[in-house]
Amino acid sequence: MKILQKICFVLLLGTFSSVYGGDCGDGDVGDCLVKAALGESWAQYNLGYMYENGQGVIQDYKQAVKWYTKSAEQGDVKAQHNLGWMYDKGQGVIQDYKEVVKWFRLASEQGNAPAQIKLGAMYWFGQGVLQDFVMAHMYFNIAAVSGHDRAIKGRGIVEKKMTSSQIAEAQKLAREWMRAH
Repeated sequence: MKILQKICFVLLLGTFSSVYGGDCGDGDVGDCLVKAALGESWAQYNLGYMYENGQGVIQDYKQAVKWYTKSAEQGDVKAQHNLGWMYDKGQGVIQDYKEVVKWFRLASEQGNAPAQIKLGAMYWFGQGVLQDFVMAHMYFNIAAVSGHDRAIKGRGIVEKKMTSSQIAEAQKLAREWMRAH
């Protein structure tokens, strides 16, 4: 019976949004729900964003996390990034630095420089990971290649706590990471 109810729900939403010409990218919640229910990662991300920011819906962090998670698990880099922030702030979920690291690491591997900067900070402060200045420097360095000022500044700050051999190791790891990703 539940499957039949879900099918009817999706059909009704599909009919409603097609009658009104909805477009999920324009904030049409009905259209987003239909496309998200059908597994469209970008629609799931958009729905998460709408719930996080109260755009077209009542702000609901738990719903934002739900939809971001569905999208992030399909590899959507923006959803991975935003989900990382939800765990960092404890919005809709219990604050969990290990989850922050997990989602930012995935976004980082897809070239998301803000996620790389955040990972650098996580290693700098030992949040969700063991404190490791070499890894902090590596992630700051990777993001700095993209020209991000915060990454360049973070790298400079962490270097003051490191030996020259640690800096050399971090630079080597950054080069290897860049080749692999």
